[in-house]
Amino acid sequence: MAAPYEYEEGGYPQQTDAVGYDPNFVPDSVKSFVVHLYRHIREKNVYEIHQMYETSFQTLSERMFKETPWPSVDAVAPYVDNDHVFCLLYREMWFRHLYARLSPTLRQRIDSWDNYCSLFQVVLHGVVNMQLPNQWLWDMVDEFVYQFQAFCQYRAKMKSKTAEEIALLRQFDQAWNVYGVLNFLQALVEKSTIIQILEREKEGLEEFTATDGYDYSGGSNVLKVLGYFSMIGLLRVHCLLGDYHTGLKCLRPIDITQQGVYTSVIGSHIATIYHYGFANLMLRRYVEAIHEFNKILLYIYKTKQYHQKSPQYEQILKKNEQMYALLAIALSLCPQVKLVEETVNSQLREKYGEKMARMLRYDEEASALYDELFSYACPKFITPSAPSFEEPLVNYNQDAYRLQLKMFLYEVKQQQLLAGVRTYLKVYSTISLGKLANYMDLDEPNLRAVLMTYKHKTHAVDSDGKIISNADVDFYIDEDMVRVVESKSAKKYGDYFLRQIVKLEGIMTDIDRIKLE
Repeated sequence: MAAPYEYEEGGYPQQTDAVGYDPNFVPDSVKSFVVHLYRHIREKNVYEIHQMYETSFQTLSERMFKETPWPSVDAVAPYVDNDHVFCLLYREMWFRHLYARLSPTLRQRIDSWDNYCSLFQVVLHGVVNMQLPNQWLWDMVDEFVYQFQAFCQYRAKMKSKTAEEIALLRQFDQAWNVYGVLNFLQALVEKSTIIQILEREKEGLEEFTATDGYDYSGGSNVLKVLGYFSMIGLLRVHCLLGDYHTGLKCLRPIDITQQGVYTSVIGSHIATIYHYGFANLMLRRYVEAIHEFNKILLYIYKTKQYHQKSPQYEQILKKNEQMYALLAIALSLCPQVKLVEETVNSQLREKYGEKMARMLRYDEEASALYDELFSYACPKFITPSAPSFEEPLVNYNQDAYRLQLKMFLYEVKQQQLLAGVRTYLKVYSTISLGKLANYMDLDEPNLRAVLMTYKHKTHAVDSDGKIISNADVDFYIDEDMVRVVESKSAKKYGDYFLRQIVKLEGIMTDIDRIKLE
């Protein structure tokens, strides 16, 4: 088994009691920041809010709070009229900065949960009259799920817990409870009526995607867009729990074959397709997984240079590498390279060409490579149940990962003979069972079992309950003969033609630059 991955709970090891940190001291630049942000939120100036949230907050964090938290909410509250909702939003950013830069204590993890509870309660049951940027609303849902995952991993490492930490875990046993997390996300989906909004949009009775979820009639976008992103949050949580069917069911109202609000934020776009593709991979819907990984990897290849200054840039690159690893797995289990664009295929061969060739052999080395790529690219699975506080205390943070890895490798092992079957089916249009059995060193009864396994493993059930095929080569048995039916896809001459035009234009540009003597 590959070395188990480590869970990242914070980018830096520093604690929040950093030397010289005074939570009540508010520098002038922070005063100016909160005053202007508060004013823009009240004025519903989404453009300025986005600029301050994406640029000013990151700049101040880098310059002044690289190794310490921001000033406490109590210290900044007087500068924003002690506004309750703004203080909840500020605290949400405060905790996000803490998780990114430092190592939160157990008490701070619990306080962050309480803050999310208060914030979502206001959105669900209060009167919210704000317009916030989609980036911020996505980050709220994204961070909520991340902190839940980080808490589950933290709680599962029981061996290193102090008596005080164990007492706190016992006292606040509802903090980051899996049912609480799922209930908040589901409540946001239901209260926002986002599923009905998307249905009405298909009938031309509503505008949601066209306006990127913003309300230009003076209303608020907060509940609707949080509800929308919560469907992606539910997919992610269910993937962390290993419940792929339910995760994909939660995402069904969003048509990922089309542009949507989820594509308006790069982090949301990548997280959606990563988890969607991974869930399909685990459900043996390899063609669907390959198709979506191909699209998003091509998109990242074309656009990543525009996100180099974004706080999400490192995460974009990491997810890009993970999805190439998942694509390598999918294509090794379902060799349909024709589904992959030339650009993506070229990148894939450069990164994993040698490994993919070895993975097709289905020996012990191939199994180790599947283990390695899966361990690198899979989500950070969690065990959501509370620990046993009885002695001896044990760590169980790797249990969920080991279970998912075991199930995946068992699936791979079941397909070991299928590569050989596919090789012969590609060569012959008709072959007798006896001859094929002789080639594969099997008797006829075992060969029939292998052929039925091939049929089973190259078919899956889609979200609508229909049986779909992942095979590029199909067959049927007619008495003692195997008759092969090979699917032939239409060649895409247009893409090749356009690529050659672009290359020619590049050559002509280079020629024009040459100055003749």
